[in-house]
Amino acid sequence: MAAGIVTWLPRPAPYGEVWAAMQAFTAARTSATVDEVWLCEHPPVYTLGQAGKPQHILDAGSIEVVQTDRGGQVTYHGPGQVIAYALIDLRRAGLFVKAYVHLLEEAAIATLVELGVSQPCRVPGAPGVYVMHDDGMPSKIAALGVKIRNGCTYHGVALNVDMDLAPFSGINPCGMADMRTTDVASCRATPVDLVHAGDVLAAHILARLDLARANQGASPAACGDNHPSINAAHPA
Repeated sequence: MAAGIVTWLPRPAPYGEVWAAMQAFTAARTSATVDEVWLCEHPPVYTLGQAGKPQHILDAGSIEVVQTDRGGQVTYHGPGQVIAYALIDLRRAGLFVKAYVHLLEEAAIATLVELGVSQPCRVPGAPGVYVMHDDGMPSKIAALGVKIRNGCTYHGVALNVDMDLAPFSGINPCGMADMRTTDVASCRATPVDLVHAGDVLAAHILARLDLARANQGASPAACGDNHPSINAAHPA
């Protein structure tokens, strides 16, 4: 059984409150703190990474914009999208940042396969998880943004389940102009339940962390000692 606590936050969960709670949890944790995955669904919000460029927000309209402390550019969160905020001790798992980002992408890909999405994949030079269309062009279906402080992570991975995708047209998703987006509901013939999708995603994250811990004897120690605070990877 995966070693970690999975918690669903009240829906919808205001972005600012969840962000502050992740920071507080990370600041207070010790080497004995059990890893957690928080699952939630946010009200509409655009979030801009710590080094994100405002010009990638094309038309926010009435949607709130929050400058946050994760890596990456701009993304949209809203109803019908499940967020898995992974609060992980990388040193305990024996993971460097790049391997951790890879783990999150693998968990998202495995989740999509289990949900019946055909051939989810990575795209070189465009971090996150995509599905390919018949015209050979990708659409983003899941993406990541992480913050690492003292070897521990917060933020995580966002999976588009069954949502209004129109707000993505108000931004360059992840800083990429003309990047198309899609969701699980658009990739299968039957409805998909957001709670089920979140539960599957959390299970895949924790299962891969268990495997990393089991294999850490062959892996170097994680990044926290040399990199006390890192903005890594990619916006959701």
